[in-house]
Amino acid sequence: MRPDYSKDDILRLASEMDVRYVRLQFTDLLGMVKNVEIPVDQLPKALDNKMMFDGSSIEGFVRIEESDMYLVPDRSTWLVFPWDSGQGRIARLICDVFLPNGEPFPGDPRSVLKRMMERARGMGYTTFNVGPEPEFFLFKMGPDGRPTTEVNDEGGYFDWAPLDLGENCRREIVLALEAMGFEIEASHHEVAPGQHEIDFKYADAVEAADNIATFRLVVKTVARQHGLHATFMPKPVYGINGSGMHCHLSLFRGEQNAFYDEKDPLGLSTDARHFLAGILAHARGFTAICNPLVNSYKRLIPGYEAPNYVAWSARNRSPLVRVPAARGMSTRIEVRSPDPSVNPYLAIAVMLAAGLDGIAKKLQLPPPVNRNIYVMSDAEKRAAGIESLPENLDRALDALVEDEVIREALGEHVFTHFVEAKRIEWNIYRTQVTEWEREQYLSLY
Repeated sequence: MRPDYSKDDILRLASEMDVRYVRLQFTDLLGMVKNVEIPVDQLPKALDNKMMFDGSSIEGFVRIEESDMYLVPDRSTWLVFPWDSGQGRIARLICDVFLPNGEPFPGDPRSVLKRMMERARGMGYTTFNVGPEPEFFLFKMGPDGRPTTEVNDEGGYFDWAPLDLGENCRREIVLALEAMGFEIEASHHEVAPGQHEIDFKYADAVEAADNIATFRLVVKTVARQHGLHATFMPKPVYGINGSGMHCHLSLFRGEQNAFYDEKDPLGLSTDARHFLAGILAHARGFTAICNPLVNSYKRLIPGYEAPNYVAWSARNRSPLVRVPAARGMSTRIEVRSPDPSVNPYLAIAVMLAAGLDGIAKKLQLPPPVNRNIYVMSDAEKRAAGIESLPENLDRALDALVEDEVIREALGEHVFTHFVEAKRIEWNIYRTQVTEWEREQYLSLY
């Protein structure tokens, strides 16, 4: 549980830790962290919810004639960064965005997730735990100060120094995260050269999304201190594995894991089976949110361990959803399609919406697929009723538009602005003339 800080607690901590500046942090529609930095003497005003900003310049927010908005700090998110800017210590508070009339702004991604949590509580679930497994690449910086795609190691899965030359940077990232209160569960080199994974302890939905946003900020900051560029781009290099962010999900009723049933052959409760059925039913619909970039679909292809088949299993890792072996309080499902470029608030919200819809409608879970789907023929997949995720962003947006449950979970404002922004992104991409095309066709034709 996060600390329940009062206004006086935060003012005292700011003074004791010699904080000079405070970043009032929020997230735009596309998942980019934004902030308004204030000197510490303005902190009392911020804690009284009197800090306004112009929302018309933020992606997916509002028109210029509707620009005034309030940043309302969540006092439990008070945190002092473990590095010194050279001009004094910097702290942050994650904020919710409110309209001048006191209503939550419907385009605030954090508010979207909070609204879905209210729905879960209305169904009797007190907690929705999310455990993310974000992967990222570390690349060298070029002499011009721009990132390259040149890695500084030739390591592979679970390798260590000297093959894993990113080990020192990764360790510094872990130390920084621990200094900020993260409980790190694992840190290791991933499959591809230059690729890494750091796993931190699960948390309830909103805190988990806050943690993902903070994690990405810390990883990029510490990497830069090592002369490296950290990227959460899903597929930065052709021909090697892309980066995912598998998410472990579980619902609780008070202290009881609602996904566990010791009498079930697999230890899964009826709620767990319905929830999992909802995830499968809406997987295509939420893919545009959980895989939001044109580049995301370069990862979701067969041959690179990417989960692009809508199926589940308790045994193998080729389907979209895996049920890890742990039971009792640790019973959970693992959704393997999201990638680390997501807006974490929206991604968690739509997965929760999908699962709750499965419970509400008592959707029936199809049989598990315990074969390696990667080696199944198209005919075998059709016979087993296995669909694939959308093959590109355009088709994923079509699936989102058709999925009323996911649309409703996002709300009309977020849905409309997200689809509009991503249609523009797709149209810009599809009209580009790439280096591959020039190499293939310029001389030949």
